[in-house]
Amino acid sequence: MEYRIVTDPSVFAHGSHLITSSDSPLLEAFDLPLLAEMVAQARKGQLADSQFGCAPFARITMIPDTAWQDTLTEELLVALRPLFKKPVSENVVLDCTLLTESGVRDPVLRWVFNLDHSLDDLGLKSGKTARDRVKCLTGFCLPSQQETLQTAFRQQHAVANGMLAARRLADIPSEICTPQYVVEQAQHLCKLFPTLRCEVLDEKEIVEQGLGLLHAVGKGSSRPPRLLAIHYDGAKDGPVRSYVGKGITFDTGGLWLKEGAGMYTMKYDMCGAANVLGLMLSIAELALPVRVMGVLALAENAIGPEAMQPGSVARACNGMTVEINNTDAEGRLVLADAIAWTSQRHPQTHFIIDMATLTGAVVKALGYELSGLMTQNEMLREQLVLAGKKSGDEVWSLPLNGRMKKQTESAIADLCNTPTNNAAISASAAWLLHHFCPPEIPWAHLDVSGTALWREGGRSVASGRPIPLLVQHLLDDLEYVVWFCRPAQA
Repeated sequence: MEYRIVTDPSVFAHGSHLITSSDSPLLEAFDLPLLAEMVAQARKGQLADSQFGCAPFARITMIPDTAWQDTLTEELLVALRPLFKKPVSENVVLDCTLLTESGVRDPVLRWVFNLDHSLDDLGLKSGKTARDRVKCLTGFCLPSQQETLQTAFRQQHAVANGMLAARRLADIPSEICTPQYVVEQAQHLCKLFPTLRCEVLDEKEIVEQGLGLLHAVGKGSSRPPRLLAIHYDGAKDGPVRSYVGKGITFDTGGLWLKEGAGMYTMKYDMCGAANVLGLMLSIAELALPVRVMGVLALAENAIGPEAMQPGSVARACNGMTVEINNTDAEGRLVLADAIAWTSQRHPQTHFIIDMATLTGAVVKALGYELSGLMTQNEMLREQLVLAGKKSGDEVWSLPLNGRMKKQTESAIADLCNTPTNNAAISASAAWLLHHFCPPEIPWAHLDVSGTALWREGGRSVASGRPIPLLVQHLLDDLEYVVWFCRPAQA
């Protein structure tokens, strides 16, 4: 989807769909008899909508001002969603005069740009006609708002493009979207940016480099595991920010077999890895002056003669051993190896943040709107919470301390991968993971089991979260570093 920012109403494309508010200064530019009636209706708190007597527009929608100003309940998005189900025009004019003054701007822009993907686009329905879609979003603002809005559009367009890439990949059925397929798609997408380069470990190199946990999870499948590292060189030197994603392309549960209903959406168990890829693409599009590494731990947790068995012990690349007492707790195994491998790559690692659809328990605790955040680094915790509020992609911090120690104790190995008491499942998983990041490197874990999918109309599709959160955090972090390292005034 293309976009443009305008301050002159005379340049709107003829036949556009105008979405505005009752108090917008834009309305003064048009002498339409129906506007007075629509304004009166909108000021009563009702949505006013017309496709008649709108020239030069094909449609005018007036949303009450309270929706434009709401920052918590997504009232504006609730009003917008039905308008885009069957758009009457491929050109939409979004009146941003109120958006620039409220905290809902970024989520709204991201949402509109994300309309560029739907399940129909995968081409898996025969005889499906091309759907109507918005091709150009025009943002109208006052001249004094133009610079702020231009920055917002540019950032959210890049964020949405990363989300779109992640969503398209995650929505693909798992018989196609294998570990090797993810690698090939990532390589194809990364070629679009000269600042991105890919490094791949195949199943033999995974064993040679000692990633025994990733090997244990992937060895039961005929589709072998991969470790993909994407390097972004937006600066010649300096510390490296690192992101790690769980990429279980399908999760049967292994020999600890899931029931059928629980297996249905398991093609989405690689959303963490898909979102790391999308994040790297967003960073590259924004051309941020920083070094970043994204690591995708890719495997299929399948049943076969070589599948890992409950009670087996595997060794990670940092030398620690893990008793696998539940083969359906495989995500923390591949993450643990990937975190340890990532921590060993750069002596100047600024932080490591991992993301994963790790536990159903976090959904019971936080629902579908909040990602679970677990870290022992207070600065990183505060930064991520703040970035979540600023971006509209919020997190909620859960405890992570020595109280969890007994949850990962094993009689035969250094650690076990699940607690036997079925308590504090999300935090116990994070406690296991923290052993694989050296204490001198700030580390945070994001459990996105509730937020990695959008759930509408009884269907689940990939959401692209927490890419908005992490882009905002990175922007904030770069701003902080620039401020903190500025030369002292004489």
